[in-house]
Amino acid sequence: MKRFWNEVGVSEAEGGFHVTLDGRAIRTQGGAPQIVPTRPLAEALAEEWRAQGEEVDPRSFPMRDMADLAIDWMGPDRPAQVANLLRYAETDTLCYRADPEEPLFRRQQDLWEPLVRAAEARHGLRFERVSGIVHRPQPDATLHALRARLEQEDDFTLAALATMVPLGASLIVALAALDEDADPVRLFAAANCEEDWQAELWGTDAEAAEARSAREAAFVLAARFAKLAQA
Repeated sequence: MKRFWNEVGVSEAEGGFHVTLDGRAIRTQGGAPQIVPTRPLAEALAEEWRAQGEEVDPRSFPMRDMADLAIDWMGPDRPAQVANLLRYAETDTLCYRADPEEPLFRRQQDLWEPLVRAAEARHGLRFERVSGIVHRPQPDATLHALRARLEQEDDFTLAALATMVPLGASLIVALAALDEDADPVRLFAAANCEEDWQAELWGTDAEAAEARSAREAAFVLAARFAKLAQA
């Protein structure tokens, strides 16, 4: 698609801020007004439009896509979206460890246990840890507490979580990324522990390294999106 605008701007709107192209407000891919809660987030969306050349690359709008996800999907169907996120809590990567005699177990304990304990303390709940791949359900009280935690979040934070959680296969890690002093790169590395361990043992190829880098970048961007939405 050819570039069809000259000027990109940010303006106040009822309920927040929106990006304008030659003075005309952008709408979501679902056709709704694309109004975001903070000016910093709107400015980040505007930068994606400003960065386009004569040919528009639809893949280069990850922030726009998350904003559209928040507006078109999170808002209209919050219960279903919260339920989707909770499914990851039931099989959270950080709760499934190698057998204790395996070398990987110590790496998982070092990287994962502090994050799990911090989540338990912060949210007042308890996670079941499992050695091996046999599923063990999380306590009902834990899932109820996590549901209440997610229901407190605004639509834009839920959209960021919906991006981060599948990338790390972990609700624990994604929630930790919302902390003000969070290090998203470190958190992604923790979630990706098993894959990185295998790469250390057996090596990796350029395609796998590129895929990991892309997932990490998407995770970091989603964490930034959440912070900008609350700025």
